Amino acid sequence: MSSEIKDLLQAEANAILNIPVSETFNEAVNLIYDAVHINKGKLIASGIGKAGQIALNIATTLSSTGTPAVFLHSADAQHGDIGVIQQNDVLLLISNSGKTREILELVELSRRIYPQIQFIVITGNPTGPLTEVTDIVIFTGNPEEICPLGLTPTTSTTTMTVIGDILVVLLMKKIRYSAQDYAKRHHGGYLGEKSRNL
Repeated sequence: MSSEIKDLLQAEANAILNIPVSETFNEAVNLIYDAVHINKGKLIASGIGKAGQIALNIATTLSSTGTPAVFLHSADAQHGDIGVIQQNDVLLLISNSGKTREILELVELSRRIYPQIQFIVITGNPTGPLTEVTDIVIFTGNPEEICPLGLTPTTSTTTMTVIGDILVVLLMKKIRYSAQDYAKRHHGGYLGEKSRNL
């Protein structure tokens, strides 16, 4: 059992190490920075299923580290929630297949309202239809799932989460986010107390 667990951990670690490093990371950070910190918009993250949970995590982590962001469920967007989008916002879309119908429809619906709005996508499919209608594509490397069926999002969601973490950290550095800034947004809890003592 121990050797099997180590093999699974190694597979996940390899997937992370094999995420292609390209200029698209910097392009995404610069686009988010311009939209949110220069033009006073916000980042809107969206996805369906497991990808949606990752999008929510990225949005909340960005908000807690100085870059205002919200999560928009792409299905709810079709029932009025798309009204949260404003002209200077930027959308971060997560879809492993690059074919998610609700996400493709979200792009179309958003551009009906704001034709110039820009999109970043995190995907395991660099040639999927989603990449043809978005501005910046961050490729996960499309690792094989460690699920014994090869179906359950496991390794793919790991890489998406790590990419989100990288974007968060790069943005924190770009805006020179300090412990004092952190403390202002974390009034309670252990992290709030720790940041006030740095």
